[in-house]
Amino acid sequence: MNLRGYALVTIAYWALTITDGAMRMLVLLHFHELGYGPVTLGFLFVGYEACGIATNLLGGRLGGRYGLERTLHLGLWLQVAALVALSTTEPTWTEAVSIAWVMGCQGLSGVAKDLTKMSSKSAVKLIVKEKHDGSHRSVLLRLVALLTGSKNALKGAGFFVGGALLAWIGFGPALLALAGMLAAASIATLLGLRTSLPPAKTAARTATSWSRSPAVNRLSVARVFLFGARDLWFVVGLPIFLAEDAEWSVEGIGAFMAIWVIGYGLVQAGAPWMQSKLVLGDRNTDESALARRWMLVLIFITVGIAGVLLLGSASAAVPVVVIGLLIFGFAFAVESALHSYLILAFASKTDVAQDVGFYYAANATGRLFGTLLSGVCFLMGGLSTCLLVSAGFLLISTLVAWRLPETRPPAIDSSGARSPAGSSIR
Repeated sequence: MNLRGYALVTIAYWALTITDGAMRMLVLLHFHELGYGPVTLGFLFVGYEACGIATNLLGGRLGGRYGLERTLHLGLWLQVAALVALSTTEPTWTEAVSIAWVMGCQGLSGVAKDLTKMSSKSAVKLIVKEKHDGSHRSVLLRLVALLTGSKNALKGAGFFVGGALLAWIGFGPALLALAGMLAAASIATLLGLRTSLPPAKTAARTATSWSRSPAVNRLSVARVFLFGARDLWFVVGLPIFLAEDAEWSVEGIGAFMAIWVIGYGLVQAGAPWMQSKLVLGDRNTDESALARRWMLVLIFITVGIAGVLLLGSASAAVPVVVIGLLIFGFAFAVESALHSYLILAFASKTDVAQDVGFYYAANATGRLFGTLLSGVCFLMGGLSTCLLVSAGFLLISTLVAWRLPETRPPAIDSSGARSPAGSSIR
């Protein structure tokens, strides 16, 4: 295994992730101070989410053709450009001009983030050498869980970094400081990655964006509804509920959501250990089966919280929501880590960039739908409606993923021949 290559990829991904979280908090707090309303603030991030769909589809093809180290550094430098451009925003601009400029910068940041994510996770597949006995499975699961989990924890830390920089040095200087940090990280990893990652391997591809692997396609559709289910309550419903029903301060809401994201990332990083120690499976259990079991747990938690909100007392609502969603975050983190492993397990090395790109385009699609539906569902019936619709999304995701193939290697019979079990992955 190429540990040097993995370390360089991880450092680059970490650097972008911190700036991504800090940038989001800077925009929210700065424009809130300027008097922008919640609807307008939410609108500023639409371009960020929407750009992820096209970026992942196109980025996967670029990574397969030109190499993952090039698409990784393209993503890093696009983020530097987005930070510098956003720093030029002036309070004297009209609201229309400010919104258009910020949306454009956020869209560029969304492109940068998804290029970097696709490149980093695809690189893990190339770094881990496959073995006929399947022993590489545990290594791949640990590495992708660590990469994904640490990324999410650092994004939560970026929320704190953004708020601190805004208070210390102001909006524009804070963005320039982040741009300088990211540029330094990109330069530090540039030369190392050129000699640490294998060259791109590109297979012939049809005109369609669908993967040639039925397993990748099925997993991607399941991903749409999985992340749509989370953002249905997380993006709009939860903050408004905590502000209006729980009467929490803005600082309290921000701290809770940052802690949720950090905890979510830490659990993701430890998911390989947790999935083997908890009652849902052991080290020999197929990961596709584990993913389905954890999905059922998520449905149970979501319906339970919604039931308490609908039928329980008002005094119980806030603690049930807070504790329940912390438990949801734990289960969702394990499920997400398993998904991140499965996409790499199902993808071939010749198609890894395209398959991962398609998969995360599905991820972005789910987040966009979840974000848009979150506000609508909250207006219709509050947080309970958001949670019930979320449970419906989780059920659809479970049904789609029910026929995913096993990830265990084929068994070897007494004659030395391999049985066809598990061969349907590709």
